Amino acid sequence: MLAVTLNQIRFEYDIHSLVKAFYPSETVKVFLEGTKDLVSDGENPKIAVIFEEDRIRIRVDDLEDTVTLSRPDEKNVVKNELKQLLYRMLSKKTGKLLPWGSLTGIRPAKIAMQLLEEGKTREEILFYMENTYFCSPEKAELAIGIASREKEILKDIHYEQGYSLYIGIPFCPTTCLYCSFTSFPIAAWKDRVEEYLGALEKEMDFVKKACSGRVLDSVYIGGGTPTTLEPDQLRRLLSRIRGTFDFSQVKEFTVEAGRADSITAEKLRVLKEFGVTRISVNPQTMNQKTLDLIGRKTTVEQVKEAFWLARQEGFDNINMDLILGLPGEDIPEVSHTMEEIRKLSPDSLTVHSLAVKKASRMMQWIEKNGMGLLHNTEETMQLAARTAKEMDLHPYYLYRQKNMTGNLENVGYARDGCYGLYNILIMEEKQTIMAIGAGTISKAVHPDGRIERCENVKELPLYLEKLGEMIDRKRRLLGLESDF
Repeated sequence: MLAVTLNQIRFEYDIHSLVKAFYPSETVKVFLEGTKDLVSDGENPKIAVIFEEDRIRIRVDDLEDTVTLSRPDEKNVVKNELKQLLYRMLSKKTGKLLPWGSLTGIRPAKIAMQLLEEGKTREEILFYMENTYFCSPEKAELAIGIASREKEILKDIHYEQGYSLYIGIPFCPTTCLYCSFTSFPIAAWKDRVEEYLGALEKEMDFVKKACSGRVLDSVYIGGGTPTTLEPDQLRRLLSRIRGTFDFSQVKEFTVEAGRADSITAEKLRVLKEFGVTRISVNPQTMNQKTLDLIGRKTTVEQVKEAFWLARQEGFDNINMDLILGLPGEDIPEVSHTMEEIRKLSPDSLTVHSLAVKKASRMMQWIEKNGMGLLHNTEETMQLAARTAKEMDLHPYYLYRQKNMTGNLENVGYARDGCYGLYNILIMEEKQTIMAIGAGTISKAVHPDGRIERCENVKELPLYLEKLGEMIDRKRRLLGLESDF
């Protein structure tokens, strides 16, 4: 364990995230001095952060340094100057430089986007990101390039007058080792799928009415694995969606077909029948040994067959998801995966860095096996980026997650015209997202720039029982009258 003491409870999340980035295999505890009797163990440093009126002192074992705050009354300035000092001291202590420097937020490209909209040049943004956050030049360039591309892709989006729709299908064939999403084994819940679809339809009716004055820009059906639904259930869902919402200005209709073991020709034909424009066939890795380890319960050959089946059914915008840093995978395994992906030549490729989530079975696996078999490095990320470039796929969206191996990032690559619009919108937080289904999160972007969220409960039985409350949460989120 690594203990961090504060003399005031301020910026504890940012402090925790930055310390954890330098010590990824350690349990990091941040607490108010004198409230707990915790001591860093082993070779871990003792860290203390002391807030004073116009300065901050930090001790890392026998190292101590101070920053005099340039604007003590401005929270964001104080946070940045605190993180700069903490980063410099931890870097000196460990000998490490983090690729994203002191940045701990999940949306690095959003910083670059804001500066672009202020009229800053590429050189000015590069200088700012390197000097404010200590980003490596490569990561700063990546963020700027993606922000520039996003700005062009989003130029025709209806912001205040529009919205996007997310529909969650919380069923999977099995739950993967790394997964923390809301999902339930379809075999155990097959008798309640129709009831769940009925609940979705009631939420749809509310959203249609609540957003009647808005333009629908994109629709995304995710999960879980939406294609765990039977063909007639998929037809019921898609028919209801198309019959409820105005698709006249929808620019993208995505369904995460996801697991190869859930994809059939009949299901693909249903998706095509109802105008789905973009699907995902997600292997995560093309190494069978790893698929078996993570509980994917599919084969590499099934992935290839599902991909070519989708091509045969006329899908010309197919995404594939990969995860770098899975147990036992290093350069040779990633090289093999990328070569197999190159042969398939998908229209977009989303490269994830493994994020170790508390709610996943991966935490238990790590407790038993340690972090030594999780390898995610700048080298593996560059390998994936080079392969994407060779397939004429361009980076178009970027986000980061807590406890991400290697302190790296997730990047979406796509051919021109095949960008995942919803992916960008959910990250940039410029448009309202209405989300329906168990475990989904709606996000309202108000005209004054405020962003508010409301969650649907994750547990499927509770979602079905409390459906009226889920709709009331959305009503309050949008500021609608109680009798709306």
